[in-house]
Amino acid sequence: MSSNATAVTLHKCAKTFEDGTRALDPVDLAVEGGETVVLLGPSGCGKTTLLRIVAGLENPDKSGEVWFNNDDVTELPIEKRNVGMVFQSYALFPNMTVAENVAYGLRVRRMSKPEIEARVLEMLKMMRITELSNRNIDQLSGGQRQRVALARAIAVRPRVLLLDEPLTALDALLRERLRVEIDSLLRSLAITSIYVTHDQAEAMALGDRIVVMSKGKIVQTGSPREIYNTPKNSFVADFIGTVNRIPSALINGIGTPKGHDLVFRPEDAEIVEKSSGQFNGKVVNSFFLGDRIRLIVDCGAPEHITIESFQRDVIEEGDEISIRVHQDRFLEIKKPKRIRKKTGPLISKIC
Repeated sequence: MSSNATAVTLHKCAKTFEDGTRALDPVDLAVEGGETVVLLGPSGCGKTTLLRIVAGLENPDKSGEVWFNNDDVTELPIEKRNVGMVFQSYALFPNMTVAENVAYGLRVRRMSKPEIEARVLEMLKMMRITELSNRNIDQLSGGQRQRVALARAIAVRPRVLLLDEPLTALDALLRERLRVEIDSLLRSLAITSIYVTHDQAEAMALGDRIVVMSKGKIVQTGSPREIYNTPKNSFVADFIGTVNRIPSALINGIGTPKGHDLVFRPEDAEIVEKSSGQFNGKVVNSFFLGDRIRLIVDCGAPEHITIESFQRDVIEEGDEISIRVHQDRFLEIKKPKRIRKKTGPLISKIC
């Protein structure tokens, strides 16, 4: 990570709104200078609230602290924190041209006209939108608007760049293209970035680390590889990719540790010669996806499993197949604890 970039530290940052709604439980989070951290979770999990606390758009509850390096910025408003923000809605000024939008923050900072012109040109070149300089915002596509929003955010050379679901409103192909561009941009600038999304693919592609959130809490923090390969619990495993669950009684040669489920990812299953696998199943659906085949298989488990096969053999609905998963590719996931209320049936509580 960059030694000159700004580190962000959150200490006991919680958020309770005036109506009593608890949006965020006390959170501790340290972001290294130059690091890109992705806040990932479903709608309502608290990720945007956490981002707004970093920005200065929301104040944490009493005792919460926000630090930029050695500076306590908890009480500072957004305009004094020197952060750049990119929103899902772009938040561009419709009455200004592209160049005027990019220059807006520079004018607020009272930079000289030559400095502003030079910086705007630098940003337009960086985002490859120089030819759009004099266009009005309503003449731009969604992808072009997002590039303008990014240019405006980084033009002020912020200490921290905050991105709130910036690609959600775009179509899938453009989202993929901009994801690559944003990753390249953040790494070339070595700027500390916090990125909010509910899209696991974005999180995996962009994050040096991923912070998985649920119901106002941080559930797990780690690199994309750590989160994917060693999920802490069932929520993380299900939210990051697809997992299959097989009762141990159906699997030959694999024991299940007490208090755990053995699960595996679709790509970790291999189709082998009949009766030579750990378990058998019947193909319910077969989807040809070009480079692979996605199979939905009934193997006697409570739910059908999914297999991603890269074999060239034609596998059709109704085929009986034998399946093997290498033992070190099984994931150990803690089972939900079962607790009993004083009155009523057993209920499950996720660890």
